[in-house]
Amino acid sequence: MQIEAGTTRIGWIGTGVMGQSMCGQLMDRGFATTVYNRTRKKADPLIDRGAVWADSPRLVAEQSDVVFAIVSFPRDVRQVFLCKNSGVLAGCRDGSIVVDMTTSEPALAIELYNTAKQVNVQSLDAPVSGGDVGAREGTLSIMVGGERETFETLMPCFEAMGKTVVYQGDAGSGQHTKMVNQTLIATGMIGVCEALLYAHKAGLDLEAVLRSVGSGAAGSWSLSNLGPRIVGNHFDPGFFVEHFIKDIGIALSESRRMGLSMPGLSLADALYQSVKAHGDADRGTHALMLALAEMSAVDWQNR
Repeated sequence: MQIEAGTTRIGWIGTGVMGQSMCGQLMDRGFATTVYNRTRKKADPLIDRGAVWADSPRLVAEQSDVVFAIVSFPRDVRQVFLCKNSGVLAGCRDGSIVVDMTTSEPALAIELYNTAKQVNVQSLDAPVSGGDVGAREGTLSIMVGGERETFETLMPCFEAMGKTVVYQGDAGSGQHTKMVNQTLIATGMIGVCEALLYAHKAGLDLEAVLRSVGSGAAGSWSLSNLGPRIVGNHFDPGFFVEHFIKDIGIALSESRRMGLSMPGLSLADALYQSVKAHGDADRGTHALMLALAEMSAVDWQNR
């Protein structure tokens, strides 16, 4: 299959915080697009721009050459792709390609690959990192597992959505790489929040602190992009706490399967469970600050 805007028909499933912008990047390149989302209203901005609505994942596949999905949980991935009556694979024709960009379980990515291959469909697992900002700006990091030839075929699509696009290996390798990414973020976010809490308690100007430490050895994407949101008390989600807890759970499960001890990741899991218990599961991952501040009797939002 040759991927060309104006010729290749794209299907997109999942038009939330990330999916809407990612799909929009493909539409900006001229790809005709069919979309589906459990809540149709969330797809309206794309429909207003010319996307065609379909009533099920299967109907998306029937009208597409390549189907992308980015949904919430592994159970959603299974429902979207593998449901016998309404799933994507039920609607795919020979030679189609399906791409799951959800952060999901490596074993499920392998199952999807094998099931797709039985009906002459190629499957890639291609989770992303970069949050809502990266999705809007088309600068995501995309980590891809599956057959290299299929990966290379889809590069025009991946390059529309991402700045760093790397082939990681066989099916499931993209998801394993995303677990590495989430492990780094989980433990790193603890450091970002604790450092800003320290700076506040020491009476420092937090914005001045960010200018100093953000460009040095302590700099990170989380510090540069989420640090200002924490300082400004903007906890709207670029990535939901609830979804991050799911990702940490997958990483811990895979770690146990491989016989690894991950005390730092386990601590992050406990802290994020506290964030959820305080009713902040629908906020961004940087809402970890609220839980850590409470432990030190600091009213962060009214400081």
